[in-house]
Amino acid sequence: MADDRLIVALDGADADAGRALARRLGAAIGFYKIGLGMLAGGGLDLARALREEEGARVFLDLKLFDIGATVEAAVRAFARTGVDFLTVHGDPHVVRAAAAGRGGARTRILAVTVLTSLDRADLDAALVRPGEMAEIVAARALAACLAGADGVIASPREAAMLRALPEVEGRLIVCPGVRPAGAAAGDQKRTACPAAALAAGADHIVVGRPITAAADPGAAAAAILAEIAPVPRRR
Repeated sequence: MADDRLIVALDGADADAGRALARRLGAAIGFYKIGLGMLAGGGLDLARALREEEGARVFLDLKLFDIGATVEAAVRAFARTGVDFLTVHGDPHVVRAAAAGRGGARTRILAVTVLTSLDRADLDAALVRPGEMAEIVAARALAACLAGADGVIASPREAAMLRALPEVEGRLIVCPGVRPAGAAAGDQKRTACPAAALAAGADHIVVGRPITAAADPGAAAAAILAEIAPVPRRR
């Protein structure tokens, strides 16, 4: 059985490329992320194909943000596809609307705290209140959980701090910004290696380019799976 703690990000331009990569990776990978960049290129069709034809789990990473009524309607529609995870921004009004739209569907709502491509200078430029990054992430995670999120998205550097919060008990922590040792950080600013992220408290890690842009994606994925295998599962 595939270790579903590793989620592979299929962030290519279209569904055909994503499906071809998933076939190359084979049964070793059982969980995929489909982002906003692929949505207009057949992303929802790919999500259905991965679920129905490959038996894979699917994380729809759209980071929804809008007025409550719009978010609720969008989540209601996306939840009908049966995806496992769906992201929204962690603002309480957005999370509450997403939880209402999800209703009794199986889709889990994950709230984005602070994007892993941002640092304190980026928050200053966006006029976000002063404070250490960990403080901002914790405050947004707390607000999102109280508003009904099933889990949070945060960098691996904040995973241990979030796992210690009583309000996060029993909720998912999913960490993008994960890079194997020696891999280029790219546009990610708050990173950690796969095993460290899981050991810090993450339930799932998301890895994209270090696998999808590798000369041998299967070998790159296998190396990450070997690295995380000794880390005890949380649940």
